Amino acid sequence: MMKKIMMILLVSLFSLASFSQEKKNKNKRVEFPVNGNCEMCEKRIEKAAFSVKGVKSADWHIDHKDLHLIFDENKCSVADIQKAIARAGHDAGKVKASDEDYEKLHGCCQYERL
Repeated sequence: MMKKIMMILLVSLFSLASFSQEKKNKNKRVEFPVNGNCEMCEKRIEKAAFSVKGVKSADWHIDHKDLHLIFDENKCSVADIQKAIARAGHDAGKVKASDEDYEKLHGCCQYERL
């Protein structure tokens, strides 16, 4: 009888633990604005995104100035990717590039900062 009770307790404990863990998406799709001007910016922005472990696809659209991403939420977050892009000199979503990183950009890549 005691073994049955212990088994029931263990099974319920494991099922509760599995429900409490948030299931993360291995192919999370997001898009957010990233400031830039040209094809050099596109290469730099996409390279910065791909530098983050877990990024599977990064496509920056010059015409809309937004980045379309597919990434593994188990390995990185949107914030991680935005910070990497900001370190490359581009404002990304809510993360702004430092003035120092922005100043390193080529003249034609220096977008209008608000």
